[in-house]
This record gives sequence, structure tokens and C-alpha cells, in this order.
Amino acid sequence: MARECEVCGKKTQVGNAVETRGKAKYLGGVGTKVTGITRRQFKPNLQTVRVMTSNGTHKKMRVCAQCIRSGAVRKTVRHQPFKLPAK
Repeated sequence: MARECEVCGKKTQVGNAVETRGKAKYLGGVGTKVTGITRRQFKPNLQTVRVMTSNGTHKKMRVCAQCIRSGAVRKTVRHQPFKLPAK
């Protein structure tokens, strides 16, 4: 199974890890220098959640945290919230 969000398609991206040393000029140093650049991977924050589909069934999906927060998926209700008895 690939490391990919099943809703938005977000997956691993590659970029650079930049290593610096030295003291910044505004702090009284001679400036920071780049001492190394290596490739690295940025991985999405995937969570396995039980999701309610459009036809009312439940399904486990690997979804990124951004889709959960934005409301792109609806998590299943495991326990009904507490309700006060009617008078």
C-alpha cells in the first residue's frame, strides 16, 4: 500500500535538507554558511480512520490529517453523545 491519502492524493515529496552553521549577522556574527545539502523526503501525516461513505456504510481509509480537519471525510460515530432525558 502506497503512502498516499485516499481522498486528496497527497503523497511523499522530495526536497533538500540544508545544514547551516555560524552566527547570523544581526546577532553579531559573520553570517551563516551552508555546510551541506542532502536529499530528504517530506511524508504526509496519514491516519487510518473509519469513515462513513456516502451510501451509509463504514470503511477504513488512510487519510491525511488535513482532510480530517477540513471535513473532507466524516468519521463514524462510535458512541452516541449523552442526552438529557426529556421532561
